[in-house]
Amino acid sequence: MEKEMLVWLGLMILFIVMEIATVGLTAIWLAGGALAALIVSVAGPEIEWQILAFIIVSFLLLVFTRPFAKKYINSHHEKTNYEELIGEVVKVTETVDNLEQTGTAFARGLEWTARSTDNAEKLPAGTLAQVVSVSGVKLILKRYEEVEK
Repeated sequence: MEKEMLVWLGLMILFIVMEIATVGLTAIWLAGGALAALIVSVAGPEIEWQILAFIIVSFLLLVFTRPFAKKYINSHHEKTNYEELIGEVVKVTETVDNLEQTGTAFARGLEWTARSTDNAEKLPAGTLAQVVSVSGVKLILKRYEEVEK
């Protein structure tokens, strides 16, 4: 019995450390389940009951408290710089040619490496384009006139 208690205690500590490290409300529910299983193991039932307590409590905590926690605890998500660029219209400063692996665009006071959404399409310098996504440090662009249609 002592061995099982140590396993549940170790799992609970592991899940708490994971939660502290990620701060994303990912493992706290499992820590609650491990605590329930630890309590059941202290009471004496077999390992099957401990595992069942772990699964049920983890599931119930996840289903009933996660929506509340996400809404009120982790609700102040700030967009990062790259997320704010998506949808913006930028000016191409060097011809964007995916096949030649060339192209830059000026966005928010910085020059970014740029690529087109279509490998066959070149965006000449001076062209306006809209940021569709960001891949690493590259802006993925689509000709602005196409977006407006």
